[in-house]
Amino acid sequence: MATLVKTPSGTWKALIRKTGWPTVAKTFRTKRDAEDWSRRTEDEMVRGVYIQRSGSERMTLEAALKRYLSDITPTKKPTTQRGETSKAKKLTEHLGKYSLAALSAETIASYRDKRLNEKGRAGTTSNNTVRLELALLSHLFTVAIQEWGLGLTFNPVLNIRKPSPGEGRNRRLSPDEERRLLAAVNKHSNPMLGWIVGIALETGMRSTEISSLRRPQVDLERRIVKLVDTKNDAQRTVPLSKRATAIFQSAMENPARPSDCSLVFFGEPGKDAKRRPYAFTKVWGLLVKKLELPDFRFHDLRHEAVSRLVEGGLSDQEVSSISGHKSMQMLKRYTHLRSEDLVAKLDNISNKKQKTLAKQKDKV
Repeated sequence: MATLVKTPSGTWKALIRKTGWPTVAKTFRTKRDAEDWSRRTEDEMVRGVYIQRSGSERMTLEAALKRYLSDITPTKKPTTQRGETSKAKKLTEHLGKYSLAALSAETIASYRDKRLNEKGRAGTTSNNTVRLELALLSHLFTVAIQEWGLGLTFNPVLNIRKPSPGEGRNRRLSPDEERRLLAAVNKHSNPMLGWIVGIALETGMRSTEISSLRRPQVDLERRIVKLVDTKNDAQRTVPLSKRATAIFQSAMENPARPSDCSLVFFGEPGKDAKRRPYAFTKVWGLLVKKLELPDFRFHDLRHEAVSRLVEGGLSDQEVSSISGHKSMQMLKRYTHLRSEDLVAKLDNISNKKQKTLAKQKDKV
């Protein structure tokens, strides 16, 4: 039987000691609440289903996210680490004061709806942004249940509807935009910017894959680049077009590269005297703004390159082996074919059909 004690502050403390179970105690405002909790807890102990929930009741989401960012996030890729830090800030801003035990599916669904209607610099928050924030929260609950022993019995994020990821971006470069962009990057004081943009357009490689390249990974004789550290953790070999090979040739022969630096695209030494990959994000942003290219991101160069590979007649399997997409569904989100190119192909099909019919008439 539980022991109920009235505290000097007027609250009631319930204490349960039962053989085979750890001693548990909890404080309530009324004696009735203390009795109800004691009766329910003792019943769970008798049935062997009691779970000590004090850990999840004490730990706020803010504290849990700090622990997650300290213990779990450092095991992931640098780009993922930066993304999770940003997502954690939003989750903390809206839900940080809730305990993990108090975060119900209803509360999280309300957060989802509020974020989807929240306006920022670029308009309302995208479905994909909210979906990724919920994915982080869901994994936090999974880790808390499986590893932290906080007494959580289920993941509330699994019980709510997730925003659809959307159709993906459909931003392609027009011939005039490409001409102006290449002219600008090739005129930049640092030739590495032009080389990087050119390689992105020719190969479809991601910005981090390009900037982190080291000289042993580039085989100009065989015209291939070996990627070891990719977003999908899968190594792949990227074939090089003649133009991509020529660009890499110039980059590899860069006279400014120090003899002890193996990076193909290198930055200035840091405070620790180490050279890291060339950081071009800020320069790229200023350049795109100056050229007045609306809503154009560096990652759209990958989109453009993959679309061109498809337009060039390569099969989905061949394109995925170059781009590194694991699923055909993801690949389709990047391959938006130009309508005018499809019109030209339809005309070719129609012309061939007419020629065939004409030959058949001649034979008759």
